This record gives sequence, C-alpha cells and structure tokens, in this order.
Amino acid sequence: MSSRMAGAALLRHLGPRLFAAEPTVSGLAARGAMPAAARILPARMASTAPEAAREDAGAKQHGGGTEQQEKAAGGQSKKAIVSYWGIEPPKLVKADGTEWRWPCFRLLRSLATRDRDDDLVQPWDTYTSDTSIDVKKHHEPTTLPDKAAYLLVKSLRVPMDLFFQRRHASHALLLETVAAVPGMVGGMLLHLRSLRRFEHSGGWIRALLEEAENERMHLMTFLEVTQPRWWERALVLAAQGAFFNAYFVGYLLSPKFAHRVVGYLEEEAVHSYTEYLKDLEAGVIDNTPAPAIAIDYWRLPADAKLKDVVTVVRADEAHHRDVNHFASDIHYQGMKLKDTPAPLGYH
Repeated sequence: MSSRMAGAALLRHLGPRLFAAEPTVSGLAARGAMPAAARILPARMASTAPEAAREDAGAKQHGGGTEQQEKAAGGQSKKAIVSYWGIEPPKLVKADGTEWRWPCFRLLRSLATRDRDDDLVQPWDTYTSDTSIDVKKHHEPTTLPDKAAYLLVKSLRVPMDLFFQRRHASHALLLETVAAVPGMVGGMLLHLRSLRRFEHSGGWIRALLEEAENERMHLMTFLEVTQPRWWERALVLAAQGAFFNAYFVGYLLSPKFAHRVVGYLEEEAVHSYTEYLKDLEAGVIDNTPAPAIAIDYWRLPADAKLKDVVTVVRADEAHHRDVNHFASDIHYQGMKLKDTPAPLGYH
C-alpha cells in the first residue's frame, strides 16, 4: 500500500512536467540548459504546434508539387528530369515532328545529332528492309558436320509443326525467343575473346548483336499481334534455357558448326513466314493493320498491313541466314572471323 501511495504522489508531481502538451520553458532551458526530463523524453517535452505547422507546410508544398506535375503531364512541354550525373534523356521525334513512342530502340549515333535549338533527336535504330533478297536460297549440306546440323534442325521442326500447326503468330513468338539467342551468345563470346587476346573482331561482335536485337524486335512486334498462353510461356522458358546452354557450349567447341545450325534455323524461319504469308493471302488469317511499332521500326507506310510486316520479317530472317552461313564458310576455309569484315547493318 505504501509503495502504491508513493507512486501516486510521484505521478502527481511529475505528471504535468512529463506529459504537458506545451511545457513552460524556463530561463535555464532558454539559455541552453535543458531539463533532464527533456533530454530523456524529447518528444514529450517538445511542443506539438511547430510540428503541426511543419506538417501543414509540407502538405501544401507536396500538394503544390503534385499539381505542377499533373499540369506538366497534361501539357506538351513536360521537361525530362535531369540526372545527378548530368545525363538528360533526349526527347526523340519522328521525321514529321511527332513524339517517338518506343524507348526500346532509340539509340543515337552521336550527341552531334542533337538539334541545338530544341534538343530534339531523330531516332536512328530503324531501317528499311531489303525485301528483294532471295528467300529460296538453300545451303546444300555436303560435309558430315553440315549434314548433322541440317538433320538436327529438321528434327526440331517436326514437334513445332505438330504443336502450333497453322497458328502462325504463336509460332512466331516461340521462334523469335529462340532466334534471338545465337547472336547474343556469339557476340558475347567474341567480345570476351577480343578482350582476352587483345585483338579486333572484324566487326563481327556488332554484327551478331545487331542480329540478336533485330530478332528481339520481331518478338516485340508479334506481341502486338497475339499474346502467348501460359503453356506457351512455359515452353519458351524451357526452350530458351536448354537452347542457350547448348548453343553456348556448341559455340565454344565449334563456331563453324554453331553458325551452320543457325543458318539452317533461319532457313526454316523463312519457310515458316512464307506459310504465314500464304494464309494471309488466302484469307485464312485476317490481314489486320500493322502494329505501330512495326511501322516505325521498318519505316513502313502508315497504312501498312500485317502482310507487309510478315514480308519484312521474312526478309530479315533471310539476311540472318546468309550471314550465318557466310560465317560458317569462313571457318571452313581455315580463316578467322576477325580477318574478314562483317556485313554490318545487314539485318
């Protein structure tokens, strides 16, 4: 009982000092000598009025900033955020002055392409596909490695035809997820070899990486045409994992065999897109308007159709076919890629 009474008396004396909302500041506190309780419980001893004022001011400032951001987002004169590192993303425009919508391919040749007046940049990572290429060209396998590569690719085509049948857009999605792997693997390994041996690559690093990027843009285009189902996504996951590792090891063991395999894969891709075009021309598949990303990437007419997209994609695959067969022939002749200039810009 005595301890309870002592606690109650202590609370009566110290309660107003410890828990008062606006404590009275003594002369010592004003001169910098804070009471012990203030040092122990500064939040309790401080006034809540200044904190509330600061919160109100912060809310007003935050609200004002939000309003300014909304106005900027609604207007056309929105300024890009300047990085701490001095990097300001350029505003890309098309030839007609409209804003560029595709940050996935907006590379710049150099900072000299900037317009000094309004800091607008023309995107360059686009091109016009050469559709005059011979899509019926075929490399006849004569050597044992060539025959093995040809049979390997043909054996892979059978299950794909059974799985997708005439669903060409879905087939294209899977095809491009695999086709974009060899260029990246080959470019990466040539890049490491160039660093390791202190030698040039003859432009082949860039050529193979451009091929991989071009194949990826095929995938981005057909994603605007159709969306993969869950089992197709699972198939892509398995196929990409298996193919990447197999091609990585194969390129280390025999680059000429690896390039020959890709050459035959591209021949099959040309065949697949030819069948796609046949169904579009026969009316089996609706010839819908071309996706906007395809019109900008290949510089197609504004009224381009899906048939035009498939035509330029097939031409790209034919170019990849020729480049990889050419690379394999270089190795078969006992030469090295670095000693033969690569066909840059040859999508």
